[in-house]
Amino acid sequence: MSRALRVLTAAALLAPLAACGSSGSGDAKPAAKAAGFPYTVTNCGVKTTYEAPPKRAVTMNQHVTEVMLELGLKDRLAGTAYLDDKVLPKYEKAYKSVPVLAKEYPSYEKLLAANPDFVYGGYASAFLAGDGRSRSALAKSGIKSRLNVEGCAKRAITMDDVYREVREVGATFGVRERAEKWVSGAKRELAATAEKSKSGKPVSVFVYDSGDKTAFTAGGRGIGNDIIERAGGRNVFADVDKSFSDASWEKVVERRPEVILILDYGATTVAQKKKRLLDDPALADVPAVKNERFAVLRLSDVVTGVRAPEAVRKLAGQL
Repeated sequence: MSRALRVLTAAALLAPLAACGSSGSGDAKPAAKAAGFPYTVTNCGVKTTYEAPPKRAVTMNQHVTEVMLELGLKDRLAGTAYLDDKVLPKYEKAYKSVPVLAKEYPSYEKLLAANPDFVYGGYASAFLAGDGRSRSALAKSGIKSRLNVEGCAKRAITMDDVYREVREVGATFGVRERAEKWVSGAKRELAATAEKSKSGKPVSVFVYDSGDKTAFTAGGRGIGNDIIERAGGRNVFADVDKSFSDASWEKVVERRPEVILILDYGATTVAQKKKRLLDDPALADVPAVKNERFAVLRLSDVVTGVRAPEAVRKLAGQL
């Protein structure tokens, strides 16, 4: 009896030691890293290293939301905000599954309530320090961020920057192959458009976004300028070193555009914008007004996003 008790006692004492030896941290396998990670990227002056793809992203501004949806990342979206106009029909179903945090930009508190680990802004205004949403403030809360490259451009943006935007977002979320597939398709579409519109002298184009006392128009720094050139046009305000800027109507008259490209968005309709231009006696001798030559694109077509290649094709057809 006593011998049996000694054996049982020894076994009991050894059991915890055996458990520690068999399942301790020394034998555990490290968690596998996702392919392509860690990934480091410098975006608009902010260097960020991603150990793994973000899981709860919030997008602010339509064109960056559409980049995410094009790459099949709706399940990574914890929220979205600021829709300039309707999303493309092919994105509607996916978009409706994403919570809308605000009609425009959400407050910092509402943004944090979505519990994001990544915030993707389309314009610099998405990260205004005065509104509490600066990238540094987000970083202090442990939230990584990205600004669309056009939002910090210090030179003219081209279609190469669109490719870069899509590729870097694809790399950030671990879907590089999807990004490359989109880039390849975009290049084919642009090549086909160029083949159809390669002949003829460029048509002079004035972009009318909005404005009454002055004209809010596209300058030479934004992707809109590259879209116009690829479509067979010449932006009459290409010398303005901004993506968008105010211009005097006297300058519009002086530069005599042959076509006016109206940007369609917001409460003012295309018909109302045309009427404003046609009814202005100061513009009566401008060739585009005199001959009623207007082209139309959505605002979301002329920013650095996945619509840009198709925008070239649509504008080329109108020019």
